[in-house]
Amino acid sequence: MQMLIQPDGSVRCLYSEELDLHGLGRLEIARGSHVEPTDSGQWTADISPVGGPVLGPFINRSDAIDAERQWLEQHWL
Repeated sequence: MQMLIQPDGSVRCLYSEELDLHGLGRLEIARGSHVEPTDSGQWTADISPVGGPVLGPFINRSDAIDAERQWLEQHWL
């Protein structure tokens, strides 16, 4: 798990259950993207909640999720 520690002491990361984040203090969890199906049955990853692009379309949902995670790790963390 990648974690970005800000100068003010806040921590930013992609949520997962690998670590118990409650030990860091009060949690504020917010959506960073939306992986959704298209009308044609493909998938997109809309990363606009954190100022990113819409990625895709992808044939598989798992491909959209992988692209979402890669973009967030490279550009948001």
